[in-house]
Amino acid sequence: MATDKSWQWWKEHTPQYFHKFAMSRRQRVIMAVFLLGSFVYIILTQERVVRTQGPTEFELALRKRRAVHMLGRVPGEPTHPEVRKFCSGLAKQNPNLVAENESSPVIYVVTPTYKRPEMVAELTRLGQTLTMVQRIHWIVAEDSATCSAPITSLLKRLGLPYTHLATPMPEIYRREKFVPRGVSNRRAALQWVQANGENTGVLFFLDDDNAVDIRLFEEMRSTKTVSMWPVGLIGEYTVSSPIVKEGKVVGFYDGWPAGRKFQVDMAGFAVGVGYMKKQRKVTMPYIAGHEEDGFLKSLNLSISNIEVKADRCTNILVWHTRTAKNPIRTLNMETHQNDNIKVLADNMRHLGMIK
Repeated sequence: MATDKSWQWWKEHTPQYFHKFAMSRRQRVIMAVFLLGSFVYIILTQERVVRTQGPTEFELALRKRRAVHMLGRVPGEPTHPEVRKFCSGLAKQNPNLVAENESSPVIYVVTPTYKRPEMVAELTRLGQTLTMVQRIHWIVAEDSATCSAPITSLLKRLGLPYTHLATPMPEIYRREKFVPRGVSNRRAALQWVQANGENTGVLFFLDDDNAVDIRLFEEMRSTKTVSMWPVGLIGEYTVSSPIVKEGKVVGFYDGWPAGRKFQVDMAGFAVGVGYMKKQRKVTMPYIAGHEEDGFLKSLNLSISNIEVKADRCTNILVWHTRTAKNPIRTLNMETHQNDNIKVLADNMRHLGMIK
């Protein structure tokens, strides 16, 4: 056989001292079976770990490595241009709202959103809260190729200084097992603030499903680097908060550590715009669950430099509430062609509440 001839040739043409390490044909077969069995065992056990543990640190690490492979450079950084469309804006506040102190730092409130039946309701509630706060610039960024007319109408009606952006998530991330929601919106808002924000201003991420006490805005307005506070109704501990000793942050109390350096919620910190502009590359990664940590790391922030707010992180002034999700229904209008229900349904459709 060819194999036996090859083996005979090897024996005749190699130094004698190699022959004492040579294996018989039976030994070679046994070794091959052993190696193949070991390889199959490793693959099966790793697969079982992923299936039984779910979204753990191990699985997140796997996804981070996949992101590195996909992107070829920094984890979570896209290789294709992101779509960012400016829709409308208002630079000055309506004078009929609360009187402004022009010397007070502007707070740039960033709110990502997406089309669903609750969208207009959520933004109406949040927007009317913001009208009670001085020196606010509201940046609303939609996960869509175009801006929604009802949101544009709401922003104009509220009279707040605002910027309305259309910032769709790259399609590649919609196919992820854990979708990094809101990242494309916040990245676009970051770019806008870096280009247009006042150096004395403050950046704050406030999702449309958050509830906020307006006292928090005055707490954060003095932020120079990064300030932090507790966020209620989130995670296994019902709160996410810095751990404070002798007025300094020494760690984090959060139900989902996941290997993060900064174990905080998106609504649990604010950033000085001037400080942010001094950093070499500010970014937020497309890695679900690690958006806050990745962003704060890009600021070159030291835990010892965090500014403590909310009475040494003992008070809760913002909550991660969740509105019940409603299905997008189709209503039967056959018996309502000549009454108000027909017009009501048309208005609901315009607001994205029904089909």
